[in-house]
Amino acid sequence: MFLRLFTFLVFQALGATLGWLIWPHDVKLAGVLFGVVLGSLMWVVYDLTRGLRMMAWLREGDMSEIPLKIGIWGEVSDRVRRMMRARTQLTRESEARLQDFLAALQASPNGVLLLDAQGRIEWFNQTAAHHFGLDAQRDLQQHLVNLVRDPAFAAYVAGSDYTHDVAIQGRASSASRPMRLSVQLHPYGDRRSLLLSRDITMLEQVEAMRRDFVANVSHEIRTPLTVLSGFVETLQSLPLDEKERATYLELMAQQAFRMQSLVNDLLMLSRLEGSPLPSMNEWTLVSVLFQQIDQEANALSASLDKSGTAKHHIRFDLSLDMELSGLASELHSAMSNLVNNAVRYTPAGGEVRVSWQLLEDGRAQFTVADTGPGIAAEHLPRLTERFYRVDRSRSRDSGGTGLGLAIVKHVAQRHGAELVIESVVGRGSHFSILFPASRLRSV
Repeated sequence: MFLRLFTFLVFQALGATLGWLIWPHDVKLAGVLFGVVLGSLMWVVYDLTRGLRMMAWLREGDMSEIPLKIGIWGEVSDRVRRMMRARTQLTRESEARLQDFLAALQASPNGVLLLDAQGRIEWFNQTAAHHFGLDAQRDLQQHLVNLVRDPAFAAYVAGSDYTHDVAIQGRASSASRPMRLSVQLHPYGDRRSLLLSRDITMLEQVEAMRRDFVANVSHEIRTPLTVLSGFVETLQSLPLDEKERATYLELMAQQAFRMQSLVNDLLMLSRLEGSPLPSMNEWTLVSVLFQQIDQEANALSASLDKSGTAKHHIRFDLSLDMELSGLASELHSAMSNLVNNAVRYTPAGGEVRVSWQLLEDGRAQFTVADTGPGIAAEHLPRLTERFYRVDRSRSRDSGGTGLGLAIVKHVAQRHGAELVIESVVGRGSHFSILFPASRLRSV
């Protein structure tokens, strides 16, 4: 401010001096006054020129160098440059935070869409693009209701009640690979909306499996209980001779054994799902497992024949004895389930062959082959589901619980093994467990 005043006085002094020198002697005072006025006008022009230079600098937006370095305009230029630099830095920081925020939304496992007041898409992440089949180049600024044509979603948006979500089908949903989405709108700001989508396909499948499991368990237990209660009522209300009484008691024992087998299998599945993976330090001879399974298979075959003799040709082929690491009880359960299933479903006089062989890649293969009726190809992918049966009435007659192959699959997975099922209708079935080389060692 002092420099500005000093400059103004200098211009006036120069003007007064010039007027004094130029004007005649008798009108020197008028010349001085004229010079002062002229100096003031010259200073105004000078100051206005500096102001115009600063305006031009501001319009250009080049903050690298200020046009004026002295005077009040120089100070104003310097302060403006500092303010612009601070604002630029703040803008960059805000932009960086925005990008970090968008990157976090991009990494979200849920779909995120930002909608304007008219319901047009302003931004979405890759998960949302996958859920709704969106394309960033094509669908930005498009109305979401025009792109998601699910009737449930259209009714949800039109209802304006966003306190709950709505379940719709995903764009990539198909009969073989369904996709179900949970979608909810969250209003914010000036009539804008945040839409969140979540893939609930697995949750719905798990819930359906839970309902089916409860229904199947209830049905499997209710059937023998109904039979038992009927027999008990008969024994209590009717006079029976010893032969009839013995027959009823035998049937009751069969139903009680069936319920016991079901409970044992359920407990086994529960233990398999809730216990830690088997240790690699416990080893079992395959020959020992084969001896136990051989006795059980022949006993089961004999129990299926009223004569009490085995009605199947059961052969065990152990070309090379080895040690197998893992829990012996689980390994025995898996192997015996496969052998017992083959015995149950193979007609009398049929053959069941159990083998163990070392493969070229170092793995070992436990195989149970039978000459039973075989299984149609459409049933093979679902055989390891709990309570899934190809023929329900035939399975119950054979004494199966519908959980055996589910147990086999769990045991195989816990031991790093793979269950392979091959079957041809009319030619029999092959059930194999492929054990990794890391769980094998020579005797």
